[in-house]
Amino acid sequence: MSDIFLFNKPFQVMSQFTDNDGRANLSDYIRIPKIYPAGRLDYDSEGLMILTGDGELQHQISHPRHKLAKTYWVQVDGEIDQDAIDRLKNGVQLNDGPTLPAAAEKIDEPDMLWPRTPPVRFRANIPTSWLSLTISEGRNRQVRRMTAAVGFPTLRLIRTQIGDWSIDNLAPGEHKTLSLGPEFIRYKSNKNSKPSINRRKPKAHTRRKYSP
Repeated sequence: MSDIFLFNKPFQVMSQFTDNDGRANLSDYIRIPKIYPAGRLDYDSEGLMILTGDGELQHQISHPRHKLAKTYWVQVDGEIDQDAIDRLKNGVQLNDGPTLPAAAEKIDEPDMLWPRTPPVRFRANIPTSWLSLTISEGRNRQVRRMTAAVGFPTLRLIRTQIGDWSIDNLAPGEHKTLSLGPEFIRYKSNKNSKPSINRRKPKAHTRRKYSP
């Protein structure tokens, strides 16, 4: 049996357990020995991270070869239009090459959205809008570069799902444990694959470091 830990990373927290510059990091929220992030999330991004002490599982979740889908809520500067959405769906040209096709749709502001500290700085008289974006690549700051490429810079970025694992009702700074059976995950090396998971009952949530 393997355990994974789902963590809602707050804004401006490093996705590692140490930081030489004294910035907030995972050790400020998680006090579980011998677990490691399965992938990273930028300092200025929020949302779902997965941690585990199982090296094979960590590799399967994080390695780009498996193309595990990741879904984000993205707040952008301006009222995003259908042309921009279609370009995101079809793939856009970045400085390191074209992106793969993505799932993209405009959405209302999510109901379960929590306040960010510090809040997003808005421009007077300029609207903002939200979209849901699912990608299967893991390039550096890819989502931000994609929305900028279609003319709508990202203001706020929240990862809500990795494969079949979602952030659910985890508050920022909160984590929970899932115990997975021996057949916990099977990946195919194609962009549409999803893990087949033998889930067991989640263990109790830890206390929140702060209230959202």
